[in-house]
Amino acid sequence: MPEGDTVYQTAGRLRRALEGRQLTRTDFRVPRYATVDLAGGTVDEVLSRGKHLLIRVGETTIHSHLKMEGSWRVFSPGERWNRPAHLARAVLESPDSVAVGFELGLVEVVPRQGEDEAVGHLGPDLLGPDWDAAAAERRLAAEPDVAIGVALLDQRNLAGLGNVYVNELCFLRGIRPQRLVNDVPDLAAAVDLGRRLIVANRDRPARVTTGVDRRGQRLWVYGRAGEPCRRCGTRIDRGELGRTELEERVTFWCPNCQR
Repeated sequence: MPEGDTVYQTAGRLRRALEGRQLTRTDFRVPRYATVDLAGGTVDEVLSRGKHLLIRVGETTIHSHLKMEGSWRVFSPGERWNRPAHLARAVLESPDSVAVGFELGLVEVVPRQGEDEAVGHLGPDLLGPDWDAAAAERRLAAEPDVAIGVALLDQRNLAGLGNVYVNELCFLRGIRPQRLVNDVPDLAAAVDLGRRLIVANRDRPARVTTGVDRRGQRLWVYGRAGEPCRRCGTRIDRGELGRTELEERVTFWCPNCQR
């Protein structure tokens, strides 16, 4: 599931493939940007911002969001794509690489000076140079009557955590995702742990929160409904949580370890 660490790694791959190189062809398979042609421009910078990806080409920025299914993949010129071409939403070619964005939840081409309209609403980036733990804590505390599981997922509070990390973080802090922000005993510690978890995994091929990097043993509660808690043996519960029905996300917790 794409979260901040996934986008961070994606930015690294695209940076190695495209940064400093002149684009020979671009193809945006989104109606609004179908006529945009950035061929001849040089990729100045590729960076992640929470769950968002920014590719800067001259005075223009390609902004994308993976959502649930999206991915960026890099191929050699002439190499057969390992995903169906009809799923491609953006194609960026340079003399020695082809970057293809498949099933991207969002693709837009904006003036670089207008990037704030795309990502300016985001809170401090857990994996970015602007990380500010105190600011993240203030943003979370500003809505005391919101469930902590919802507040941590709100990218306006802190950018990068997704549902996997939030469920694992709540387990490790011993709090249920449904608990209100105002009732969380040490909000600063929760923010700090979220940062440490995602930093520890930013270069890993698979997320590990248990300290055991083996298939089926990497996570404490996420995706483990009905299975025994790795600490106490109690069956893991499953529920849904969100500000509205449309925003509800699946949650997992141990009824004994998280009170």
